[in-house]
This record gives sequence, structure tokens and C-alpha cells, in this order.
Amino acid sequence: MNDAVGARAAVLSRLGPNDDVLEATSETLREIGLVGDGASPVPYRRLRPELDRLAHAGRREEKRRRGASPGVVVGSVHAVTERGEILIASGSGSQLGPYGYGAGRVIWVVGAQKIVRDLSEGLRRIREFAVHREDARVRRLGGGGSSVNKLLIVFGEHQPHRMTVVLARTRLGV
Repeated sequence: MNDAVGARAAVLSRLGPNDDVLEATSETLREIGLVGDGASPVPYRRLRPELDRLAHAGRREEKRRRGASPGVVVGSVHAVTERGEILIASGSGSQLGPYGYGAGRVIWVVGAQKIVRDLSEGLRRIREFAVHREDARVRRLGGGGSSVNKLLIVFGEHQPHRMTVVLARTRLGV
């Protein structure tokens, strides 16, 4: 994919009207128009509104269980090494379960700036750059900030075709 429009089209081409999709919190997804104020309609069932309703109704345990095993999770990552290892850091860990096992399929949209030489450089990118940007974003929204409390490193996937990386040739996200 060359740009945000191409990345959005690549994601949508992999989703259908019967898919229950959890869109992870992601600046990348906002930039390609899948989530946020300027998001265009999508041809699938968004799971996030259901999870928000459960949370507001005080049904947090049900929200956690439902969010842990969506049909599809769409999000981004913090780094991809030249060997193809994928690094995702999280404050709460809410997206790590679906990414690692719970979701039937995983689609990650990755900007070119997230390609790093190796795991060491990926961890450095998370510690010295990504966590500070996420902390600032959470504080702008009125939250108490963010930190890296959990980390998932994907070296491969046992189930064929479960994980898809949509790699853009441009900068997308943090």
C-alpha cells in the first residue's frame, strides 16, 4: 500500500458484512479513516459500540470477555523487525489477548516508520518514542496517562492466514 487510502481499502477488502470487528485504539486506524470523528461507514459490524454499552451498564466482566475474542480485531503495532517479528506494547493489555490468540483473525495496519532493524531497536522505539506519544494522547483525552505494562512479541503464527499485516509505504500512526 502506498498511502492511507490504499491501507484502508486493503483492510476493507478483507472484511465482510457478517464480520464482528473490534477496532483497537489506534492513531493509525484514525488516520486511515476507520475510527474517530471522520470515520466513513464500514461494511462490517463494529464491536466497539457494544463494548461501550456494556461498560456504561456496569457489565465490565462481560465487556472484557466479549472484547477478548472478537471474530476479527483490526489495529496496529509499535514495531516490525526486518525479520518479521511484531512488537505491541500496552498499558492495560486489552488488545494483546485478541492479537495473541482470542480473535479469529488479526489485521494490523503498519506505517513504514515502524520498520526496525531488530528486537532491540523495536524495544527502544517503544520505550523512547511510542509510549510518550500514547501518554500524551491519553492525557489530552482527560485520562491519567499511559505506560508500557505489557508487551507482546509475535515471532510467527501457528494458524495459517490468521494474521495479516497491511504495510503502508508511508508514515501512518505513531
